[in-house]
Amino acid sequence: MKKTSIAIALIFATVFIHSCQKDTTFLITETSVGPLTQDTKATELEATFAKDSVVGDQVQIDLGASPKKFEVFEKGGKHLLTLTVNTDSVPTIENVRIMDPRYVSEKGIGLKSTFKDIQSKYDIKKIVTTLKSIVIFPKGSNLYFTIDKEELPENLRFSTSDIEAVQIPDDAKIKYLMVGWE
Repeated sequence: MKKTSIAIALIFATVFIHSCQKDTTFLITETSVGPLTQDTKATELEATFAKDSVVGDQVQIDLGASPKKFEVFEKGGKHLLTLTVNTDSVPTIENVRIMDPRYVSEKGIGLKSTFKDIQSKYDIKKIVTTLKSIVIFPKGSNLYFTIDKEELPENLRFSTSDIEAVQIPDDAKIKYLMVGWE
């Protein structure tokens, strides 16, 4: 009877611990995106995404070179990530573009978030203006967000001058979510 009670207690403890563990399949941290870490080598991508499909840049492969860009797709065909590899002697992932809205940062920001969401969770270090978009770099983070200029007031859409955070509408949607590891 005592052994049965201990066995039942162990089963409940295991189930409880397992249920408390956070699912990190679509979690973005400073050092990881889902199962991918900043130390993952390009040669390890197939194993890292064993349940998914990893596709290399076919032009590079045809030329006999190692691909510099990889795309990760779910088995059903949904585009999850686009990965850019650095040129070190042992290539690792340098940049990750998030393609699937299920990926969210530890602070809850993802592709379905708005500028107001970014501002409420991150201090903004810098905003860079390009021809068609603005790029928002949070302080102390490897993440960066791109917002299309179409989301801005009309008088700012065609300007190349610096844009301040107060000029960006709260409801401006994120176009691209990226993680840069150097």
